[in-house]
Amino acid sequence: MPKNRFTILGSGTSTGVPTIGCECPVCLSVDPRDKRLRCSLLIESEKTNVVIDTSSDFRQQMLNYNVKKLDGVVFTHHHFDHIGGFDDIRAFNFVMDKPLPIYATENTLCHLQRIYQYAFSPPEQLGGGVPMIYIFEISGNSFNIGDINFIPISMFHGNLEVLGFRIGDFAYCTDTNYIPPESLEQLKGLKVLVIDGLRFTPHPTHFSVNEALDIIDILKPEKAYLTHISHHILHQDTENNLPENVFIAYDGTKFEL
Repeated sequence: MPKNRFTILGSGTSTGVPTIGCECPVCLSVDPRDKRLRCSLLIESEKTNVVIDTSSDFRQQMLNYNVKKLDGVVFTHHHFDHIGGFDDIRAFNFVMDKPLPIYATENTLCHLQRIYQYAFSPPEQLGGGVPMIYIFEISGNSFNIGDINFIPISMFHGNLEVLGFRIGDFAYCTDTNYIPPESLEQLKGLKVLVIDGLRFTPHPTHFSVNEALDIIDILKPEKAYLTHISHHILHQDTENNLPENVFIAYDGTKFEL
């Protein structure tokens, strides 16, 4: 059976790592795994390329991994570190000479339309172009982009309902501090789980490392990776103290399954 390849394009929190002006041990680290762009994921099958979230570093991520075509963009939620690169969809319009399908909840689409109003209505003047998009609203049902199937998983980021996604035996659950019981059931039997693990101390909208470990203990995936990492987590020191099947994701981490 053909496999999908998953690449962590960015594993950092909303400020990225290093953080501007900071001289903490993590921000000064020479370990390349401690250099983190904002969170995003690339999924590649034999025929289809999809990105989850156009992060604030979207352009650089596409260049870093030589992504020359996209068949769709799927959004987890509307916070700016996950949509800040939306305008750079234009580059794929130029290369592919067609609109790019985007998939998001009604709430996320409303915020995208408010922030990037010019992409959702006829432009007064094209200039350098505007993002050309086809809009697909995500309900609670699974959907396909090409030959890749997505199951949306409802979870919460503070008071904001956001989405994680299950793709086969892989799941991506960034930006969350609460996963409802019915959603946990949808995440059973995974080979790989990528989950929010911002820092060691509690946070009002993100799982701490220990809270993420509690969820991992409930779900029991074969392997789990923490993402949305802040500059409070030094990669090697932290990973040395995690359970043997739990790792810290870094930019460029790849999975094939």
